[in-house]
Amino acid sequence: MALAAAVVCAAAIAAWFHRAGAGRPATSAPARPASVLLITVDTLRPDALGWVAGRNATPVIDRLAGESFRFPAAVAAVPLTHPSHSAMMTGLWPRRLGLRDNGQRLPAGPATLAEVLRGRGYATAAFVSGYPLDSAFGLDRGFAVYDDALTRSAGPEGDLERPAAATAAAAAAWLRSAPRPWLAWVHFYDPHYPYEPPAEDRRPGRRGAYDGEVASVDRAIGGLLPALAESERGDLLTVFAGDHGESLGEHGEGTHGFFVYDATVLVPLFVRFPGRVAPGSSGLPARLVDVTPTILDLLGLPPLHGIDGVSLRPVLAGGPASSEPAYVETYQPWLSYGWSPLRAVRHRGFKLIDAPRPELYALDTDPGEERNVIEAEPARAAELRRLLDQVAALPAASSAPVADADALARLRALGYTGSAAVSAEPPAQGLRDPKDGGELRSLLTEGDAFLRRGELRAAVAKFDAVLARDPGNRFAIQRSGVALLAQGDVRAALPRLERAVALDPRQPEARSALAEALGRAGRFDAAVAQWQEAVRLQPGRAEAWANLGSALGQNGRPGEAVKAMARAVELEPRNPRLLARLAFAEHGDGRFEDAARHLRESAEASAPGEFPHAGALGLVLLQAGHRDEARVWLARSRSSEPEYEEARRALARLGPAGR
Repeated sequence: MALAAAVVCAAAIAAWFHRAGAGRPATSAPARPASVLLITVDTLRPDALGWVAGRNATPVIDRLAGESFRFPAAVAAVPLTHPSHSAMMTGLWPRRLGLRDNGQRLPAGPATLAEVLRGRGYATAAFVSGYPLDSAFGLDRGFAVYDDALTRSAGPEGDLERPAAATAAAAAAWLRSAPRPWLAWVHFYDPHYPYEPPAEDRRPGRRGAYDGEVASVDRAIGGLLPALAESERGDLLTVFAGDHGESLGEHGEGTHGFFVYDATVLVPLFVRFPGRVAPGSSGLPARLVDVTPTILDLLGLPPLHGIDGVSLRPVLAGGPASSEPAYVETYQPWLSYGWSPLRAVRHRGFKLIDAPRPELYALDTDPGEERNVIEAEPARAAELRRLLDQVAALPAASSAPVADADALARLRALGYTGSAAVSAEPPAQGLRDPKDGGELRSLLTEGDAFLRRGELRAAVAKFDAVLARDPGNRFAIQRSGVALLAQGDVRAALPRLERAVALDPRQPEARSALAEALGRAGRFDAAVAQWQEAVRLQPGRAEAWANLGSALGQNGRPGEAVKAMARAVELEPRNPRLLARLAFAEHGDGRFEDAARHLRESAEASAPGEFPHAGALGLVLLQAGHRDEARVWLARSRSSEPEYEEARRALARLGPAGR
């Protein structure tokens, strides 16, 4: 059966290649608007593809690459999913977008590829497979369809990804009826950690699970191509790219995001445009910020002004390979732990990494970046330093924090420990070099894993071990405070959470944890101040508004409490728990009719049998003068409800109906 399926798939793919016109002669410009297929694969090392390394057969991608102009060593601007894709879609360095971490939202200003093409009459659709690209983070701009329906759970945090086959099926269904011209972005997340390929895709060896995930993506793309054959009767421009690489242990890094060595920033890139771009290859370190300007140029559309990327069309046409400097950065060490961020620039075979102890590598002779030659090549280092400073001189946009605490929990479940806070730029000196933090980082990762599993004592022990050696580590300070608070040790938690806020006052998670601790300590006025700052930083977070309302009520300010609770319900109008909290705040303000109305709405929004406040609703209805309706709800009160005994006594006093 498997062999027969493979034969059918291969035949369909071959038919698609034939219909798409792979053999047409090259011409200078398309005669009519071409459709655009953008395929991105998360966490994709070039050497995971057969056409690059010759070791892990990926027949569908390899065949596509064979009909394309290939860049086997393109460069990502940052080794993180959302900032890298945002750079690809806008042509701007992530620092100019204010994107330093997953979870931050793409700002409204810069034009995206989808917005430009939709403005030109293109049908636009995206099909993404990983939570870092959720529509909450802003890359849905310009897409009439943005399918981010994830189907694979990673625990209590919820669904975090979607298998490649399911994403391909969703994209194929849209493509079969999409009007031309169209832009379809199809994103596959499978190679991201944890590596859990289907058994038939697993490869042998130390990295067999990772390579197997790539094989699953290859098979899914094979299932997508027949839909293209059905839908596409004209020109089709296909661009394939990884968003960043993956360190499988190189330089002591297990995955990606923390360092900027080539293992995590080199990606495969190819452009297929039958009759417009001849197949070929270049070792030029093309950059992902060049993708959008290249697509617009190949479509004959005006360029975007003021962007950092350039069109690769001259290289695709066989012209001279004039290399642009490739800028790379990661702020994860700073955002996570208060250590130094890393910036790098690759140019003409050399790479400079700006760190407390800077590094220079001659990539042509040392592709593994094992020999730091900065002492031996001072002139080369100075040249690259000037290029790096030119990028650093560009104005950096301010960034927004992660949307809410749930989003942060999901990102942490995927292995991202950054806070995504709106932090000030780090100081130029005095920070720990990330190269010196390997053991500490392992302790922090273990501690956070213990905390997420509820093993609180073990978590605190790991964080304390870090603080003994790195007393200012803000991740350890904050997360240990959260763990102590979860243990019920408010006295020990408070000073840590106060210090966490002092170290990063614009970090909403630290504010929220401190506010909760202050409330438990009975310091309601101080708790109100912290919740007010939390909602200022995250105005779209309903839970924070509700908690502000609770703190205001405890502080003797019932009218303000109702307003805060009402704001929470505006954000999530069908949330039964928030509706109930609003009702209790209104009850505390003497607004019995409003309280009864919102408790009724809470009951209607609850799943059958799940409304936990029947007795409370009956009591409020009594106070509002609705005796008959109150009797019905009082009779429904269950022993698990805190108001049960009072509800039974009230029901007994009412007596039978009609009395």
